[in-house]
Amino acid sequence: MTISLIQTALELGLLSALAVLALYLSYSMLNVCDLSTDGCFTMGATVGAVAAISGHPYLSVPAAMIAGVLSGFIVSILQTRMGIESLLAGIIVNTAWYSVNIAIMGNASLLNMNRTVTVFTLLKDALKGTVFAESYRLIVAFIAVAAVVAFLSFFLSTRLGLAIRATGNNPDMVRSSSINPAFTTTVGLCISNSFTALGGCLLAQSQKSVNIDIGSGMVTIALASLLIGRVLFTKGGITVKAVGAVAGSIIFRLVYTIALRFNMPAYMLKLVSSVIVIIAISGPYFKDRLPVIRRRLSEGRRGNA
Repeated sequence: MTISLIQTALELGLLSALAVLALYLSYSMLNVCDLSTDGCFTMGATVGAVAAISGHPYLSVPAAMIAGVLSGFIVSILQTRMGIESLLAGIIVNTAWYSVNIAIMGNASLLNMNRTVTVFTLLKDALKGTVFAESYRLIVAFIAVAAVVAFLSFFLSTRLGLAIRATGNNPDMVRSSSINPAFTTTVGLCISNSFTALGGCLLAQSQKSVNIDIGSGMVTIALASLLIGRVLFTKGGITVKAVGAVAGSIIFRLVYTIALRFNMPAYMLKLVSSVIVIIAISGPYFKDRLPVIRRRLSEGRRGNA
């Protein structure tokens, strides 16, 4: 595997890690499986791309994150105010966002950003002539991920952050403590979706294009990466587990890169994603069952002897 392929895997892994960290907040902390991830990721990409094409590269990032906040707010309203189950609410919003994203893109399914000034091109120009000139994508992705990890480490230690964590563990206890679980759920989903949209925005600008399917399968990728990180980092606080989620995302992308290196057809990558998810989910179970399996095998050998 060449250095360029490894660097590409790191870049994509870090950009995908933003959606993984979003799922870490909503799924691991808030105990809500948000299936609107694919649509929200695409929304962040489309809003960011339109803002950059309009000549506002700096505003593209906050604009995308605001769109993510709006997505999270709508998902939370469906759950907390309209009595719709979290899984179904995510599916409904994800379906609706397909039409909304097409409208944002001006009734097109593809936007070209080859001649558009983005946060990546701005940093590329700033680093021209330095040793970091070829690593501008990696630097942007690293800064974004580091900022999100730092924010989560701080925010989840505040009173509101602790309330969000408590809501995921025991909403009845939170309610008895005069804390509105609907409010904490809304805040948590708004923040997590803003991270997802940020990942979509940066990925689109990194690739210099955005299409309507850019977020397809992102919830599967994020879930697999999160579970890989959970297996690798079983102990530790919020920061350690957040870093584990990032590491899981990078490992997932490295597996993708290896698969592509062996000339695996592109249509098989969805199957690879599913297999990784199965391994990540079943791994801890078989790890716990391993002593029992060994004992039964040893007993079987003694019986045969």
